[in-house]
Amino acid sequence: MLFSNFTSFKPINFLLLFASLLFVGCVQSSNTDSSTSKLPYDDPEFKGKIGETYATSEMDWPEMPSPPEGAPNVIVILLDDVGFGMTSTFGGSIPTPNLDSLAQEGLRYNRFHTTAVCGPTRAAILTGRNHHQSGNGFLAEWATGYPSYNTMIPRSTATIGKLMKYNGINTAWFGKNHNTPDWETSAAGPFDRWPTAMGFDYFYGFNTGETHQFYPVLFENTVPVEPEKTPEEGYHFQTDMTDKAINWMKLQKSISPDKPVFMYYAPGAMHAPHHVTKEWREKFKGKFDHGWDKEREITFARQKEMGIIPANAQLSPRNENVPLWESLDDDQKEFYTLLYENFAGYFAFTDHEVGRLLRAIGDLPDAENTLVMYIVGDNGASSEGGLDGTVNEIKALNGIQSTIEENLERADDIGGPDTEPHFPIGWAFAGNTPFPWVKQVASHFGGSRNPMVVTWPKVIKDKGGMRSQFLHAIDVVPTILEATGLQMPAYVDGVKQKPIAGKSFYSTFTDADAQEIRTTQYFEVLSNRAIYHDGWVAAHQHTLPWRQDVAPGYENEVWELYNIEEDFSEAIDLADKYPEKLEELKAIFDQEARKYEVYPLDDRGAERLSVPKPSPLGDRKEFTFYEGATRIPETAAPNTKNKSWTMEALLETDANHKDGVINALGGLGAGYVLYVQNGYPTFLYNFFESDVTTIKSSKKLPDGMASVKIDFTYDGGGVGKGGLFTLYLNNEKVGEAQVAQTVAGRYGIDTFGIGEDSGSPVTKNYTAPYKFAGRINEVSIKLND
Repeated sequence: MLFSNFTSFKPINFLLLFASLLFVGCVQSSNTDSSTSKLPYDDPEFKGKIGETYATSEMDWPEMPSPPEGAPNVIVILLDDVGFGMTSTFGGSIPTPNLDSLAQEGLRYNRFHTTAVCGPTRAAILTGRNHHQSGNGFLAEWATGYPSYNTMIPRSTATIGKLMKYNGINTAWFGKNHNTPDWETSAAGPFDRWPTAMGFDYFYGFNTGETHQFYPVLFENTVPVEPEKTPEEGYHFQTDMTDKAINWMKLQKSISPDKPVFMYYAPGAMHAPHHVTKEWREKFKGKFDHGWDKEREITFARQKEMGIIPANAQLSPRNENVPLWESLDDDQKEFYTLLYENFAGYFAFTDHEVGRLLRAIGDLPDAENTLVMYIVGDNGASSEGGLDGTVNEIKALNGIQSTIEENLERADDIGGPDTEPHFPIGWAFAGNTPFPWVKQVASHFGGSRNPMVVTWPKVIKDKGGMRSQFLHAIDVVPTILEATGLQMPAYVDGVKQKPIAGKSFYSTFTDADAQEIRTTQYFEVLSNRAIYHDGWVAAHQHTLPWRQDVAPGYENEVWELYNIEEDFSEAIDLADKYPEKLEELKAIFDQEARKYEVYPLDDRGAERLSVPKPSPLGDRKEFTFYEGATRIPETAAPNTKNKSWTMEALLETDANHKDGVINALGGLGAGYVLYVQNGYPTFLYNFFESDVTTIKSSKKLPDGMASVKIDFTYDGGGVGKGGLFTLYLNNEKVGEAQVAQTVAGRYGIDTFGIGEDSGSPVTKNYTAPYKFAGRINEVSIKLND
């Protein structure tokens, strides 16, 4: 017998031995030629021998791709909506001790640039190409059917995730993904442009521009998941994603401690809604009572004192759109200050959580060989809270304002799960000190200049050093490639690649006076545009972020000119003094715009939201959903807004299993829900919390099969108008209510679901998710234009 000599043979021991031998054989690897012309690599040639039996054959394990010897771990950290002058690390008033500590161990960069808005910046960081080249001229929700604006990252601009993965480096993405087309973010996909198809082995986060931090719309890889705790139990997404990131990193290093990893860690912070506990908010009580005008002056002076900006820099002129702090009444000052105290608390909390990640990185067995690139914001501070700020951001984005008095009634709740706060524009301008303008305004550095801190103990020895080379988000990928010893191939997945637009700034790691790598760079978002060339900037501010219906028209454009070699903060407009230089730069902008696919310019704001887009719904007017259809984004759900519609649910229940949600869309900020409570079918319409309409059936739901129907007859005559809701039980009218107005744009950042109310509940009349206890055979929705 084969095992006759193994007198003490134990099957389990043999299997373990066999597995260990197999593992040893599989870990053979090669230092892959990084100059390859394509990725992924071809299957390696078999160099063994195949005989008729194993006795006459020779094994040869395939050599799998592996990174070059000595390649570092790479961690890219990217915050959201942070002004240049917010953090203590760069002269701001919000303490960020963990960012401070990282900067003391590495380098601070004070001339790093983004695109001035989130999705486009992220596309540039991920691909190394300009945002228009990678289809992200603007945000997914505003996509149009032009290659530069469809937000469909083309295969010709492969991501850094793909390059790392195909070279044997494990990859993960945590937090925000705003680079999947809006209409592809449901659990139905397609998944070609999700993180897991863009080169990332693991994804844990959300697929939109923002999410509720207490009730996030979460996906793990491509599967919707729910938080394991409630807000009352201490849940916050920032903590959750940090835990996941640390655990993933530890697992990788537990199994293969010498194998480098690549992590993209992109929190929702500091994007609205600014969610944090009251304890963190109250740490800043009274810290900003001096107001935003004084805050600019304080920050500017501190930045000079710290050497963040040159000694000869001037503070850019205050923006005439921002009210003088001293012109405000006491209620305004109280509310506006409270919103910024809340933001500061959120930022301090975020720094605390990022600090946990940084400490975990410091505990890695190869911490010395770990490159951390911490980009403090994907654009400047946001003015999207408008002139007055808000406690219900989605309401404000729908163009509906609340009074200061209404907002102050909720002062104690600000930052909590029942609010969606955003500060007013004055704080955004202060947060971008010393530069003019804000997020979305790509023409000026207030929109596009973001701090960056880089550490790599093995290579960077100038601890606490400052670097002032002019850099852009597109320069991140080529820098990572040089650091890891990899190159950009000509083909990825069989698709010819567009050349990398960025340039490596690796040279600055060891030389403070390294030569400038970038002498020309264009900027464009919503027709706000600029061109940097050889120390000069030509700039045209076109649209207002808080008033997207205001644009001057292309025939009335006014351009400005700055010599930023002498004028660090764009404080002195030289357009009248040097008109020929201005025309020269405008011509260069046109040249770069054509080269990098910027055209056609489009200054439409909210109007672009209604541009026809691809949809998993097609042009259907009738839909049928079944149990389990949950976490469907609003853009992939039937659009019941601004029209008449009917929903009918076929239910099967018994005396003990009747209650729960039948269908819900939206959350506490705004939404609707059809549910059963104490046996009574109920429909509730939440118009931004200010007007909540409830229709409770006059009869209980009977046992067995039953039909519950809600019919809405729209008043018509425009958008956001009112109408009549009628509730039916087995086709018998059991209630009705007239509403004066309806949501015209979007219900918010939550989702559509059958059989439960996931995430932020539409109402507090029940505890989410309030799953339906009976059986839902189907829910049919019919739209009547």
